[in-house]
Amino acid sequence: MLVWEDDVSLPSTTPAQAKPAEPALAVQAPASAQPSPPQAGSGLQAAAAAYPATQASSASAPLAARSAQSADARRVTAADKRIINGQTDVNQLVPFKYKWAWEKYLATCANHWMPQEVNMSRDIALWKDPNGLTEDERRVIKRNLGFFVTADSLAANNITLGTYRHITAPECRQFLLRQAFEEAIHTHAYQYIVESLGLDEGEIFNAYHEVSSIREKDEFLIPFIDAIMDPNFKTGTPEADQTLLRSIIVFACLMEGLFFYVGFTQILALGRQNKMTGAAEQYQYILRDESMHCNFGIDLINQLKLENPHLWTAEFKDEINGLFLKAVDLEYRYAEDTMPRGVLGLNASMFKGYLRYIANRRATQIGLDPLFPNEENPFPWMSEMIDLKKERNFFETRVIEYQSGGALSWD
Repeated sequence: MLVWEDDVSLPSTTPAQAKPAEPALAVQAPASAQPSPPQAGSGLQAAAAAYPATQASSASAPLAARSAQSADARRVTAADKRIINGQTDVNQLVPFKYKWAWEKYLATCANHWMPQEVNMSRDIALWKDPNGLTEDERRVIKRNLGFFVTADSLAANNITLGTYRHITAPECRQFLLRQAFEEAIHTHAYQYIVESLGLDEGEIFNAYHEVSSIREKDEFLIPFIDAIMDPNFKTGTPEADQTLLRSIIVFACLMEGLFFYVGFTQILALGRQNKMTGAAEQYQYILRDESMHCNFGIDLINQLKLENPHLWTAEFKDEINGLFLKAVDLEYRYAEDTMPRGVLGLNASMFKGYLRYIANRRATQIGLDPLFPNEENPFPWMSEMIDLKKERNFFETRVIEYQSGGALSWD
């Protein structure tokens, strides 16, 4: 049975499937009565600030009783956790509230891989053979690498310098740490392909400055990174919280969930024709990772909406719909640029329906209406690509038996 690219089979529970939020979270005090939310990481400081008041209120109690009271006041309860603007200590992982985030973290750890596992010898021979690939196929490969070598760095910076700082649920932060590491692995993988093939590094790594179809996608993304990386930005107001929510939607649904799919389809199509099998194998591992990132981001968005329904206004949804339409247009332009003529049995016009199909999928996953009704998936074989067993190379270049300790020398 085929599965959609991002429907990873995991023992996870999405917010939509989980029990309703505890009543304590469903009732919000008036804004004037709520303490100003701390920045992520301030749980210990907040507890310390509250300590003198706790101590003073129980000054007549025995010392042991006062110590127990202050300790209880600082203990984290799951019901008090929130995705953003939480008051609990972000350094205390348990008790879990967002079990789905922890399960996704464990699943990504189980999928660990490294680029050097993949044998690139057949790719190298094919690339060096003047008759091995057509010029259109070479253009597809170089354009792909030109986008991806910097795209995953953008994603990593967005996580570590932006999103992570504002999320106050430690189990969600745990996944983000793993995700940032995987983005580093992906950047490493693209560099490994560039180096293996002996490509012009200056040309490939500067493509995001010099190739308009790549630059336009990056310029679309960068403002959403800059907004939450600003040192003066902090959550706690509806406007700021919408800024963070908007950024998460752009990165989960549009960057990782849409902008990567033309490139993935093209390289995996090469692999299906027994060309560039090493690169295709790495892209397949990356597709599996990115599907998990997209799934996690969608769960995060839906949980954030559940806890902050006032952010999901009609005006905000209209704005998000506009961003979806813009992203589909940009990715289609990229498809036209990478394959101006038919190649690999594909052509740019085929991607118009595919991108609309994916956009519909992403929109409905976060509670929006489909933007392009009745679109169907023209590449059903892409659904198979996520079902990769780590011990087996889909393209049969070699059997992989990777053990993390295997790289260590005990001599």
